[in-house]
Amino acid sequence: MTAELLSDLNPFVPGDLARLRRDGLPARLGVVIGGSLNDGVLVKLDGDVMVEGVNVGSYVTIKGQTDRKFFGLVTDIRLDTTDAALAQSPPADDDLRMEIYRGTVAYGVLHVKPMLVKEGQGEAKPVKSVPAHFTVAYRATPEEVQEIFAADERTAYRIGASVEDENIEIKLNLERFVERSSAVFGRSGTGKTFLTLPLLASVIRRDLASVLIFDMHNDYGYTLKGDGGRKLKGLKQLNAIRQKVVIVTLDEASSKARGSRPEFALQIGYDQIEPEDIEMLRGVLSLSDVQVNALHALKRRFPRAWVRQLLSDDVPPEVQALFDSNKIVEGTYYAMQRKLGRLLKFDFLRAETTEDFAERVLNHLTRGESVVVEFGRYGNDLPAYVFVANFLTRRIHRRYVEMKEAAEGGGGEEPNKLVIAVEEAHKFLEPGVADLTIFGTIARELRKYNVTLLIVDQRPSQIDAEVMSQIGTRITCALSDERDIAAVFTGVSGAQQLRSVLAALESKQQALIMGHAVPMPVVVRTTEYGEAIYRQFADPLAEASPEARAEINRKKLGRRPLDEGLV
Repeated sequence: MTAELLSDLNPFVPGDLARLRRDGLPARLGVVIGGSLNDGVLVKLDGDVMVEGVNVGSYVTIKGQTDRKFFGLVTDIRLDTTDAALAQSPPADDDLRMEIYRGTVAYGVLHVKPMLVKEGQGEAKPVKSVPAHFTVAYRATPEEVQEIFAADERTAYRIGASVEDENIEIKLNLERFVERSSAVFGRSGTGKTFLTLPLLASVIRRDLASVLIFDMHNDYGYTLKGDGGRKLKGLKQLNAIRQKVVIVTLDEASSKARGSRPEFALQIGYDQIEPEDIEMLRGVLSLSDVQVNALHALKRRFPRAWVRQLLSDDVPPEVQALFDSNKIVEGTYYAMQRKLGRLLKFDFLRAETTEDFAERVLNHLTRGESVVVEFGRYGNDLPAYVFVANFLTRRIHRRYVEMKEAAEGGGGEEPNKLVIAVEEAHKFLEPGVADLTIFGTIARELRKYNVTLLIVDQRPSQIDAEVMSQIGTRITCALSDERDIAAVFTGVSGAQQLRSVLAALESKQQALIMGHAVPMPVVVRTTEYGEAIYRQFADPLAEASPEARAEINRKKLGRRPLDEGLV
């Protein structure tokens, strides 16, 4: 049989597929021959469909016996035969027999996981049943895929395109994305930053939430390095949002060398530090429970000067009294002194400061602005990163709780939503630690106080299972470790079937998205970060709705609502 004849019969040969799409015809795949709601259904491929033309992650529609249409995802592909003897003596040297057997005696089977069902012209809903035996499965058309992932343009974000067809845009709902904590996972080098940066830029642009980014590697603020060392624009250089972004630095020299333009250098005074800020460092500094308790005892005795006292070589009578009363063991005191002495090398820690810089960061956030905290050379110093992230987040969360409770009691305005983006999040959320940290508290609160997390990490297996189960939207790039792959699906229905989809991702520019911000799991080829995205953020009005554009024009020209017809 010639290649030309195969092309005419096979709906997955590109030329023929293009013709089917032009004609508006769906490409038939085969019929349902078994399965279950939990495991998905089995689709026996028609004889004229080449197995090689179907990929894990492809979308399939199955037309039910009634007017129901099931929308599902290919999670696995296998070869089967009606005659076991065929595997013992395959017709390897007989082209004619191979063509006769292929698709009849030997055939392909798709594992399809139905995700949504649509009845008539109604909305797509989660499946609670399965299509009947011998119902026909089709490759989903571009129109069907776009209908499923359609979203209100005011909150839709084009995160990429279908891996099957670059003309099919995949959008996630940004409003739902910021409603709950979310995560971007992927091993090193998979492009997590290039995916996260434009996503957060769109959240900022639509005024859906303020964003606080703990920028461990100085990638989000002013510039970041792309492939080949080329410089790419950070949030502050995207024209449409530059006025909404404030850069704060812990290392002025590093920021200056990189050409960054921070608004101020963050400094923390000894008198602003609380034992809970140090408690987060127990793993990093090897602090024992006894030593942590001693910190609280010192705080009670020296409310504003306990850090200054601990780092001092002097032992005043008040400290000696603590020794004598056994409230603090002398050996414990000196062990703490040695361990906390490591903090003295941090230039951003000062005996005295001119102002409360944490309050200044908080004021920017409550005004609806977003803040990028650049760590400079301290990005490679884990104690510095953990300390600063915990120090700021504790105070911000405390204020948001106060504002939210005051608003509920009629005593003030409700705070705007806040997304806190944190890299290497497993350092704050690992088992045994998550229950003790402010980040674990935020993850479990499920937006109760308008604060959510965006976790960026390469080791999801090291994050507490309870925290993982609370993550609303998961964007996962390629992972290598089986434990990490398993962890991504913690608390996810149909996880076993989706693991093969994740395992098939390419090393760059592909991601599996599932959860609160998308109607069903989807594999996307993410948009490359560069000129195309710069253009999206060049014109502040480019993504605005007609109503928003009219309002902006009125403000610019000083027109009243009655003048709308002139805009």
